[in-house]
Amino acid sequence: MKSSEGKVYKPAMDVDVGPDSNESYLRADVKAPRMAGLLIKIFAWCLELRIFGKILVYILKRNNLIHQLVSFAKLEEPPVFIPLHPSEELKEQDVKSIRPDLSPSEQVQQAMECLSLSSKNMSNSLENRFYRMTILDYSKAYISGEITPCMVAERLIAAVQESSNPPLQMSFFIDFNSKDIRRQARESTLRYKQGEPLSALDGVPIAIKDEIDCLPYPTTGGTKWLHKLRPCKQDASCVRSLRSCGAVLVGKTNMHELGAGTSGINPHYGATRNPYDRSKITGGSSSGSAAVVAAGLCPAALGVDGGGSVRLPAALCGVIGFKPTYGCVPHSGILPLNWTVGMVGILAGTIEDAFLVYAAISAQLPTHQTTTIMPKLYFPLLKSAYSASQVKLAKYSEWFNDCSDDIKICCSQALNRLQDHYGWKIVEVTIPEIEHMRLAHYVTIGSECSNFINPCLEKMNTAESGWDARVALSVYSSFSSREYLNAQRIRNRQMQFHKKIFTQADVIVTPTTGVTAYPIMNDALETGELDYINGAALVRYQIAGNFLGLPAVTVPVGYDKGNLPIGLQFIGQPWSEPILIHIASAMQALCISSYRKPEVFYDHFNEDRVCQGTLGSEEIKQ
Repeated sequence: MKSSEGKVYKPAMDVDVGPDSNESYLRADVKAPRMAGLLIKIFAWCLELRIFGKILVYILKRNNLIHQLVSFAKLEEPPVFIPLHPSEELKEQDVKSIRPDLSPSEQVQQAMECLSLSSKNMSNSLENRFYRMTILDYSKAYISGEITPCMVAERLIAAVQESSNPPLQMSFFIDFNSKDIRRQARESTLRYKQGEPLSALDGVPIAIKDEIDCLPYPTTGGTKWLHKLRPCKQDASCVRSLRSCGAVLVGKTNMHELGAGTSGINPHYGATRNPYDRSKITGGSSSGSAAVVAAGLCPAALGVDGGGSVRLPAALCGVIGFKPTYGCVPHSGILPLNWTVGMVGILAGTIEDAFLVYAAISAQLPTHQTTTIMPKLYFPLLKSAYSASQVKLAKYSEWFNDCSDDIKICCSQALNRLQDHYGWKIVEVTIPEIEHMRLAHYVTIGSECSNFINPCLEKMNTAESGWDARVALSVYSSFSSREYLNAQRIRNRQMQFHKKIFTQADVIVTPTTGVTAYPIMNDALETGELDYINGAALVRYQIAGNFLGLPAVTVPVGYDKGNLPIGLQFIGQPWSEPILIHIASAMQALCISSYRKPEVFYDHFNEDRVCQGTLGSEEIKQ
């Protein structure tokens, strides 16, 4: 393709984001067939050939509009390399300013004081409905002596062992150390006996994605080799914060290898299976973290969100997925696979649990060396009804409706319920160049992953990587400096577009994914798979949160005809976490009574500790 055929972008300041904008919506038209098994092996071998591989990659990039919209595009905006946003004084009434000198446990206590009475008694109000035990349920049960962290640890260990073997084979974890879990639980049990728990998180089981350093485990990034070159020497900052609050860290959850995919199928550690239907994917890359929360093993888990990798699996598994503003949680101790788009995020059964974990891990605010202004931390006052009766939700209808019929109907109904119940207003907008942003994000995340991984691969045998990861790395390593710079110019444009939109509305609302969980095919189990068509549908609404560093949250709002969960997403302005949590809480309040129990579900408060669902205890024991 000639450089003269690249798109010529008009200045961002001249682009209209109003409902009557002339900007057309470009649907993703992915030209790449699904591959797995022998076919993906042949394709990977071809891509790795020195000359023929370059020709293949060139054709792929040309056919999928990367050349036209990114590689040879002409833009006048300067590149923006890191999506840092200046902090502003939050003017909302329903927030609490948090002192900067508080410890993680003190911040959790401040968050506890912000919770509503109904949040603290949620299990009572939903007594006859399906309900995942919350962090507060654990804390209250420990304080009363109803159960102990040691009892929960034993039930958790047994549940993980059961779920890892036939007939379930859920592949929740990459690494799981029973001895270390029991040690943490004993220490927590002793603190409760002495009446000195460290925080509401004390003794609460929390899982960690295997992209985050957490002793005593190696950090594999879903590979079989990365930990050999990059040993884990200390906890990541976010893990240290949780540990200081007394949380029982229960292992490293499964993930898509190198975060380079959206299915959660890992050829080394197994395909993490969706608790709502074991034949379906969980989504990735934080697949295990979403699944352990959905299955009741943990009330919360940490993931890393580089391309919707927290929100996407959260939506497919029917749980909360919360990604804070870029820079809100320190990057130290996180694999630098996508360091300008990736952020630690939280998966939880309820927005209140996500809030409590957020309070702990945001205790040490930005350590990134390019951050010059320390944003002030605010917590939402959930103990009172949100007084912002005129919340404005920006909706780009053509984009919103670019999903399956089940998702469109379910999310539209949820949005109508918000309007009817709270009187909130829908503001129609146009978000220009969405597909351009997706491709620019792909160039960015691919370039950053390649920059970190390629020097490592020089010391390792390529055959140690999964076949789908090998294909991804071949494409990633093809991106040039020109492509990377143009991608960052598109980032600049999108930051300008979204800034305009946020002058008209408080948040942007979308479905979380374009499709619900699709089947795990047998041919993908040993090789992984390439399914860029479904992948593009899964990440369709995710990219702004990562590429632009914006906070975002997904809330379960219903199910498709196959009983698979559907999520609704809210994307906020920089540092607007309190508003997002308020809005998510309002949405959750309207939907939580209709939440359904997954096919695979464990209740640590139940002494029998059996899977509660369509798979009964007798079938499991056979």
